[in-house]
This record gives sequence, structure tokens and C-alpha cells, in this order.
Amino acid sequence: MADITLKGNSIKSVGNLPEVGATMPDFSLVDGELNEKSLKDYAGKRKIYNIFPSIDTGICAASARKFNEEAAGLENTIVINVSKDLPFALSRFCAAEGLDHVESLSDFRSSFGDDLGVTLADSPMKGLLSRAVIVTDENDKVIYTEQVPEIVHEPDYEKALNALK
Repeated sequence: MADITLKGNSIKSVGNLPEVGATMPDFSLVDGELNEKSLKDYAGKRKIYNIFPSIDTGICAASARKFNEEAAGLENTIVINVSKDLPFALSRFCAAEGLDHVESLSDFRSSFGDDLGVTLADSPMKGLLSRAVIVTDENDKVIYTEQVPEIVHEPDYEKALNALK
């Protein structure tokens, strides 16, 4: 279980992020048109997984905007936002914000959060995903992870992006 806090109060996740050097496990997430997406849909690309509780919170929205801005200049890289939000909410937010350099996928009917150890196990946010970043190379090897220790803080964008340099 990860050591996380929510406004200073201890909360637990169901596990820990994959280790650097591990292979990213396959997944089945849902896009805004209710299509299933898996690891093979992004084969050969470097990936930044921006994982968060809900796009309808300020910090989650800020991270989606920031990674969208940064992704525009990254070669052969895709940013994948993942939350338990319904696909419709993710699509609505991205359309309203003009986010066109990221893909937003929903974990509302899959085991992604459990498989990666980011599902919250307790607190009022139980069942949602923690705030985390996983970066993989084009061969799906994990090259960087960050479990944000205080869920109301933004991830370290610079370190995540530097992992790709």
C-alpha cells in the first residue's frame, strides 16, 4: 500500500506502483466514444500515464492541462489521462478546454487501478484512483513513476518529462 495523505490525513491505496524497469501490464480502458483501448493501441509510442481521482477537481484539471501543453512538443509520445470518471465527463472536459494532445480514458469498468496499485482503499475517496504518474518507453518498460504523496498536490511535471529526455 502506498503512503498517501488527503489534506494531511492518511489514506491507503490497494498497492504500489510498478517498479522502474518493469513492463507495463496490459489494460482495457474506455474512450469518449465507449471504445475499449488497450496497450496495443499505443504500440511503439512512449507514454505518460497521468492518473488522478476526477477531472472535476481543480488539481486533476490542472494536471490534464499541463500535460496537454507539454505533450505538444514531445516526439513519439502520448499522454494518457486515466480516472474513474465516466468517458462522457472526460470528453466534455477535454473539448471545453481544447485539450487535443492527450487521450483521456476511463477506468470505470476495468481493473487498471487495482492492477497498478492506485485504487484508493479507504477514505471518502475510496474506489477512486490516487494521483500518480507512470512513464514508459516505446517498449512499455516503466522508466519513471511518481505516487504523489499528498493527493491535493500536483505531480512533478519536470521529473516526469525529463524521464523522456
